[in-house]
Amino acid sequence: MSDSNLNDKLSHNCYLAPSQPPSIVLVSAPQRAQLTQLLFACPAGLYQQTTSSEIIFEPNGCLECGTCRILCDHEVMASWRYPGAGHGVIFRFG
Repeated sequence: MSDSNLNDKLSHNCYLAPSQPPSIVLVSAPQRAQLTQLLFACPAGLYQQTTSSEIIFEPNGCLECGTCRILCDHEVMASWRYPGAGHGVIFRFG
């Protein structure tokens, strides 16, 4: 599957952000190597590299697949939980 097909499919999903607190919280100083791994592994693209080479994280839009937990778990995440009822990803296209 090409990236354009994947991006097209992901664009059909909806995400209802939880009010408070976010469902994924990073540790205060995650290791750069771990964040770089997630930059390429996260299928939702929640980890983005800025023009100044900083890696930023946006929890809204998470597909709740658990890739970050499998790769890094406590090395990067202070907490990871599913969003509360009625929030999180809503898959609309298979």
